[in-house]
Amino acid sequence: MVDHGAAGRDRLIRILQDAHAGELAAAYAYRGHARSLRRPDDKAEVRRIEQAEWHHRDQVADLLVELDAAPRRGREILMASVGRFFGLLCFIGGRFAPMYAAGQLEASNIVQYVDARDLADQLGLASAVGWLDAMQVEEQRHEQWFGDQIRGHWMLPMTSRLLGWRPPDHVPAAEPGA
Repeated sequence: MVDHGAAGRDRLIRILQDAHAGELAAAYAYRGHARSLRRPDDKAEVRRIEQAEWHHRDQVADLLVELDAAPRRGREILMASVGRFFGLLCFIGGRFAPMYAAGQLEASNIVQYVDARDLADQLGLASAVGWLDAMQVEEQRHEQWFGDQIRGHWMLPMTSRLLGWRPPDHVPAAEPGA
């Protein structure tokens, strides 16, 4: 069943409001996560991912404006607190827990952007479709990176059974010049 009209628009706005607040939580969590890491390459990548989350937040804000909507203040406050809390937990969670949680978060972001993209397409919002496609691809890259960090960890099978997320299959990096 195709969801057109006011109901589809309202659903898209709700998804985008949730995404806007979620990107805030992710950015704050990744800020703490980067500070907790020891390896310079890992710190740099998590900082890059944090910047991507801020960029996505700006893009989602633009989409909300295009739809004559705004973020939900209560959701923003809640998710800012959640993100900061999880950023602090990275200092006591070892390496595995924050990497697993981040990968699982990115997987849920992918679903959110796929749903938003489909609704935008149904509503004829061509510019939004392109942005949402690009955000989905970037979130997939994030999920892949976090998943690669914990692949083979002894806790992964048990945690995946318990919490349901498993890293995507490993995709080797492209060879230079390929």
